[in-house]
Amino acid sequence: MKFVKRKFIKIVGFSIISTLFFSINFLKAASKKIINPNLSNKQKDIMFNEATERPYSSKLLNEKRKGFYHCANCGNKLFASTSKFDSGTGWPSFSEALPGAFKTKIDHTFGIKRIEYHCAKCGAHHGHVFDDGPTESRKRFCNNGLCLIFKPE
Repeated sequence: MKFVKRKFIKIVGFSIISTLFFSINFLKAASKKIINPNLSNKQKDIMFNEATERPYSSKLLNEKRKGFYHCANCGNKLFASTSKFDSGTGWPSFSEALPGAFKTKIDHTFGIKRIEYHCAKCGAHHGHVFDDGPTESRKRFCNNGLCLIFKPE
């Protein structure tokens, strides 16, 4: 009888925890605003559910022209092309963002502490920033290419 009670308590506890977890994720996604109605499902998944695109899949990975990178959702200007570099990671990487472009938060997914960054204007997730970049700041903004639109000068 004790075994049945324990099993029942575990099932109920798991149900409550999972319901709360999914509710929180839903509210978090709902607090972000889809401005561009033309976003693909994959873009929405990355920008509003904090997914990640496959490495080496971005068309912007080898972009070398001068210009600016903008948020694919709201058009906010995020990076200058002069800060882009090849990190060898498979995602477009930048050594610095334009002032005020992003807000950050701590992300503990995968059991490690990372700094996640979101567009300051619309809240869309773009990627993570690491302290292993090639410039004096040591920053590497590792961005999902699907979250960006490049506008040449």
